[in-house]
Amino acid sequence: MNGSRTKAHAGAALPGRAKSQAGVNLPALRHHNAALVLDLLRAAGAEGISRLELAERTGLTPQAVSKITARLRAEGLAVGAGLRPSTGGKPRTVLRLVPDAQFAVGLHLDRDGLTAVLVDLAGRPVAVTTAPLDFGAPAERVLADAADAVRDLSAAEPHKPVLGLGVAVPGPLDHRDGVLHRVTGFPQWDGFPLRDALAERTGLPVTVDKDTNAAAFALALSPGEPPGDFAYLHLGTGLGAGLVLGGEVHRGARTGAGEFGHQTLQLDGPLCGCGGRGCIEALCLAAEARGDRAEAARVLGAGAANLVGLLDIDRVVLGGRTVAADEDAYVRGVRAVIEERAARGGGGGGGSVTVTVAGGGDRPVAEGAAQLVLAPVFGRVGERG
Repeated sequence: MNGSRTKAHAGAALPGRAKSQAGVNLPALRHHNAALVLDLLRAAGAEGISRLELAERTGLTPQAVSKITARLRAEGLAVGAGLRPSTGGKPRTVLRLVPDAQFAVGLHLDRDGLTAVLVDLAGRPVAVTTAPLDFGAPAERVLADAADAVRDLSAAEPHKPVLGLGVAVPGPLDHRDGVLHRVTGFPQWDGFPLRDALAERTGLPVTVDKDTNAAAFALALSPGEPPGDFAYLHLGTGLGAGLVLGGEVHRGARTGAGEFGHQTLQLDGPLCGCGGRGCIEALCLAAEARGDRAEAARVLGAGAANLVGLLDIDRVVLGGRTVAADEDAYVRGVRAVIEERAARGGGGGGGSVTVTVAGGGDRPVAEGAAQLVLAPVFGRVGERG
């Protein structure tokens, strides 16, 4: 393949928001405790962390931590990182995660192209592949292109295990069963079992989610991101939102939340690919197409202001290739509408709502898809689909 190398619940729990689980059987409990230790090892980075600190932070006994870390070392997931100077007793042995012990693949299938990324256990990209994609082609051709991308990436680390494949696609879709619904402009995908089809093609466990949810999940996991509720607005070939509310990616009762682009802003407006009229997606992309970026940003800002007023969120994060073409213009335009709405008493926090950009164009979506695979390893998700 030519390219450049360079059934879950409605929400996914984020760091510090772990869901309590009752009636956990012993094997599951062992996995849960190991995941807690792995998460702390990952957070500690190259400096590592001692067994005593692991016991203190997990609430596990030192004996339990010793058994878990011994097993992790035997499996090649942890290694000694030297000794910490003594503070009165004997020096403490420090352990660290081995990031390249295992990998995950994240795949973003967009309407006109694909991005695939191989990440290590620390979430760092090891290899990236991009290629054109015709999402309107027959399903077999799309699946073949996707499987080729996964094989290309796996070849970058041929002797290391790949834990699974996370796939991010335009919505709406059923996240629990990995089945697509009527993707705007591509109704032929309605009801297609993408998860099972790609699992058969690649031989890997597959998780499917909406592109905006994947990117929002990755943002929420980023150590540099502030806490609080936020909306990720992705403007590329289409327009959608990923919502993080109450410490979870909010998917809704039918995993269809975030269809932000199809709210009506103009009654009897231009026809949208979804069949409606005056949708924010149609208005925004039409303004971009005629070169009126200021108007496109203003339209996007109107939708963002609606979200701020409805959900009382702290942040709006913009992303996608269209935003990446002129990040400053979109940040200014969206912020101006939010602040103007707040100034006239239209709801929301106004100046207290930050508007930022998730850099990298479409790449955060693929990286977020890979995080959907890694998250259960580190105990970051209450239930995996």
